[in-house]
Amino acid sequence: GEVESPTAGADVAVVGGVIAAVVFVLICLLVVMVRYMYRHKGTYHTNEAKGTEFAESADAALKNDPALQEAVDESKKEYFI
Repeated sequence: GEVESPTAGADVAVVGGVIAAVVFVLICLLVVMVRYMYRHKGTYHTNEAKGTEFAESADAALKNDPALQEAVDESKKEYFI
């Protein structure tokens, strides 16, 4: 029969360990990605003024917004649609 070298078993163990480590890292990355996607689904931030959803017009919404009180000039009104 054939004579096996003493390092043949060690080589198989090293290759198996590397494959196991790569699979472990991939599983960890998958878990982190799924957790991130689950926690951040459907979250977005708008820059709309607070409390303007019940205003009867755009003018009333802008007049009631405290952040825009000094920015609104009655002589110059522009609306962007």
